[in-house]
Amino acid sequence: MALHPPQSTNKLIFAPADDKTNAQAEQYKKDTLEREQLDPESPFKQFHNWFTLAQQSFVHQPETVCLSTASLPSGRVSSRMVYMKELDDKGFVIYSNWGTSQKAADVASNKWASLTFWWWEMERQVRVEGQVERLTDAESQVYFDTRIRESRIGAWASKQSQVLKGREELEGWVEETERRFEGKKKIPVPEFWGGLRVKPVMLEFWQGRESRLHDRFQYLKEGEEWRIERLSP
Repeated sequence: MALHPPQSTNKLIFAPADDKTNAQAEQYKKDTLEREQLDPESPFKQFHNWFTLAQQSFVHQPETVCLSTASLPSGRVSSRMVYMKELDDKGFVIYSNWGTSQKAADVASNKWASLTFWWWEMERQVRVEGQVERLTDAESQVYFDTRIRESRIGAWASKQSQVLKGREELEGWVEETERRFEGKKKIPVPEFWGGLRVKPVMLEFWQGRESRLHDRFQYLKEGEEWRIERLSP
C-alpha cells in the first residue's frame, strides 16, 4: 500500500513508499565512504576489494551488471543486464553475441559503453565508462570451454534479438545445432560470439547515505595515472 496515492488518473505510480514502514522511501544507513578507504592508485584494485567484500557479504550475484550502449548517429541508448565474467588491468569483460544483437549494432557505430553494478545488500553502486574492444577468438575460447554444453549449443543456435515466429523456431535451431555437434566434446567458439572488454576512463564508487546525501568518488584516467575526486551527491 503506497503512502502517496496517484494524484491524477495519468499517474499509475507516484512516489512509492518503503514497503516495511509504509513511510517515505528507504534511507541508506549501512556504511560511509571516505577517501582514505580507497586504493590510492588503482580503481581496479578498489573494485576488486569491493567485489570480494560483496561476495563475502552474500550479495546476490554481484557480477550482475547493467551494460548500456548507444547507436550513432541517432544517439539512441539501449541497456540490458549481463554478467561480468572477467576483470584484468585493462578492464571489465562480458560475453555475448556480436553478430545479430542490438548491442552489436550499437558498438559497431559507437565504441563508448557504460556499466552499472548495484549491490542492494550493501547499498553500494559502481559506475564504469569507457570504450570497448573485442577479445580474440582464442581468448574467448578459454571462457567458452567453461560453459555447460547446453549453453555452448545455445550460443551457436540463437540469432540473438532476431524476431521469432514462435518458440518452436528457436527450438528447431537448437536441434539443428545439436545434430551438428553430436558426439563432439570440443565445441569451437562461434565467430560471431565472444568477449567484449570495457576499458574504463572513469569509475565511480557510490555509497548510499541518509537523506540521499551519498558518498561518491570517481577515478578519472589521465594518461597512465588515475585522479580521484569526491562528487556532490
